[in-house]
Amino acid sequence: MIIRNHENWLRMLFVWKGSVLRTIIPQLALLLLVALFALFTDGAIFGEKILPDTTPFTLIGLTLAIFLAFRNNASYQCYVEARALWGEALVVSRAFASHLLCFAPAVSHEDRAELVKRIIAFAHALKSQLRPVSMLDGAPRADSTHAAASDPIATAKAYPAAAILHEMRQRIAALTTAGDVRDTSLYVWNQHIDELHAVAGGCERIASTPMPFPYAVLVHRTVYTYCLLLPFGLVNSVGIFTPLISVFLSYTLLALEAIAAEMAQPFGTTQNSLALDSIVRHIERTLLEMCGAPLPPPIPTRDGYELT
Repeated sequence: MIIRNHENWLRMLFVWKGSVLRTIIPQLALLLLVALFALFTDGAIFGEKILPDTTPFTLIGLTLAIFLAFRNNASYQCYVEARALWGEALVVSRAFASHLLCFAPAVSHEDRAELVKRIIAFAHALKSQLRPVSMLDGAPRADSTHAAASDPIATAKAYPAAAILHEMRQRIAALTTAGDVRDTSLYVWNQHIDELHAVAGGCERIASTPMPFPYAVLVHRTVYTYCLLLPFGLVNSVGIFTPLISVFLSYTLLALEAIAAEMAQPFGTTQNSLALDSIVRHIERTLLEMCGAPLPPPIPTRDGYELT
């Protein structure tokens, strides 16, 4: 994930890391060859003009713009909702930890601190569940070295985040049975656990609900058909500039489709996915600080990218 301050306008023109350009270079190279072919043949195949003017592109372009706008909006909604859920996880985790540490004086400080560490383990488990392999540019990325990051419950369950929350509720129930927790605290703690369950469920819903396949195929086919035919329609009006203009227009359409595909999977490992490592480390640090425990270092960055 890129963590970058706003660049000036000139550097933005030449940004390479984080741009989808690197993923669509092969397609643009193919379209350049098609544009050169259209230029040298004057837009004709076997002596017949394929498209004598650009009128069809005006009609198709309007429909294509609507399709791409809808898909990009839907993908961005997934991204924003995913970030909002992790923001909620941070808020609920802080409130939950504060309640655990400040109330129920009959519970030992060690037991309360252990429950707080279970919240940290939940964050790590949810991240690992959503993104089983943490990679960036082909290099493996280590998780937190803190004890809460490697949890025996999380490694033994298919849904580790829910398993950790269930185990926390069992611990709290045992403390309640022993008379160490008052009903008011029990109600608040249960409410926080339910809120974390809702966060996990929302993230699972986003991760398991991709863009409907027929719609993605329709947009994909339309974009590539439009880009392949575009040089044959432009050659009569722009002449020698056909390769330049057609490749540039193709870049905008292919890039929009690639961006939509990346943002539809916000928990992925692409450069534009959510910075889950940084978010989870932030949750870990703020909760350990409440406990008065040593803090792991924050996620460092280099060239605008989070590193571990």
